[in-house]
Amino acid sequence: MQMHAMQTMQVSSHAAVEQGQVEWDHIDQLSRFLAPLRRVLVLTGAGISTASGIPDYRGPDGVRRGMAPIQGPEFRTCEAVRRRYWARSMVGYPALARAAPNPAHLAIADLQADARLGDLITQNVDGLHQRAGSQAVIELHGNIHGVICLDCHASFSRRFVQTLLEQLNPDMPDRAADIGAAPDGDAHFEPEALAQFHVPVCIHCDGTLKPDVVFFGDGVASACTAQAVAAMDAADALLVVGSSLMVFSGFRFCRMAQATGKPIAAINLGITRADDLISLKIDGAAERLLPALRVAL
Repeated sequence: MQMHAMQTMQVSSHAAVEQGQVEWDHIDQLSRFLAPLRRVLVLTGAGISTASGIPDYRGPDGVRRGMAPIQGPEFRTCEAVRRRYWARSMVGYPALARAAPNPAHLAIADLQADARLGDLITQNVDGLHQRAGSQAVIELHGNIHGVICLDCHASFSRRFVQTLLEQLNPDMPDRAADIGAAPDGDAHFEPEALAQFHVPVCIHCDGTLKPDVVFFGDGVASACTAQAVAAMDAADALLVVGSSLMVFSGFRFCRMAQATGKPIAAINLGITRADDLISLKIDGAAERLLPALRVAL
């Protein structure tokens, strides 16, 4: 029995050494990629926030998991879809609101402060880059912590809307307390008795409230697109972190970089849509690699 335990410990120790060597090799590769560059544009996706307790959209094979997302055109035109969204969001948002920046977010902010990384574009709506200290973050898909009225265009904090939801639906948290959150503050469940769920309305005009995010089926705002494209034009390289790039709003920047001869590096667990365009692909966890890269540089 003792011999078996010793053999197990030796195997585990050997695996740890091998893992450490692989990660050191990755850090060395990333350091050499960044060394000659001065304006590295960073593009992040859901994978950078998984270590903060926010699940991502896709597995390592790039296949989407979980329930089908809400579609923007349906949200705006169908009351039943709005009711379903707000019921699921009421349950899913608190977990997202509690999430804190992880070492990957903090390392990017530090590398930006040291001018080792440049502008930052994110596909995420969680706001964790700003909380980590990154400046002038370009949010392609908006920010879940804001809500807008589609009729009078008033703005509200998502926390305020959460209080409205809880006042209107006092029993909902108890019925769904154990439901897990989705990446965008949604939740993977279908509420019971949906017809009795009360949707909050604008306190100014009784208008339709919508999270300040880009739903699937909607396009990125033209002003945001122009800002992101300008950042790509000004960069001399692209670093992708935690994105499978399956959504075109992110993939387009890899195509732009490749078309202009700018090198691309990616840190992601699993495949990406741009694997054939990427100069350096690191299959690893950003929350482990980026802090080590920060120290190495």
